[in-house]
Amino acid sequence: MEFDRTGLQSDDVAAGPIRTCIGCRGRDSRSTLLRIVAVTDDRGETSAQPDPRRRLPGRGAWLHPDIACLDLAVRRRALSRALRCRVEVTDALRAWIEEMAQSSASVRTATESGFDADEHPMSTQQ
Repeated sequence: MEFDRTGLQSDDVAAGPIRTCIGCRGRDSRSTLLRIVAVTDDRGETSAQPDPRRRLPGRGAWLHPDIACLDLAVRRRALSRALRCRVEVTDALRAWIEEMAQSSASVRTATESGFDADEHPMSTQQ
């Protein structure tokens, strides 16, 4: 739970469960993070798989859908540690995260208002 300077609960954090990204170690709401689970295939190899619906069985790890966070998690070996088993990061997982990052970037640019950062939307000055 986040608090502002006055000691009151801050509105910056969305209501609901807060999770920690295993890449950047940043705390965020569950709805903005991607759940990753360890899945064992027919050959006995364990790989990391995205769980966007958050419904797959097993232990999960939370990650921002960003390549930088994935690279940090791989470099620190945080994914294997969080899932408590040795997992391989597949190209499919990396491609899925890249696709999600691109689609969220296009949504952000499409919804921008067009105002400058310091311009107020109700300003009368041109």
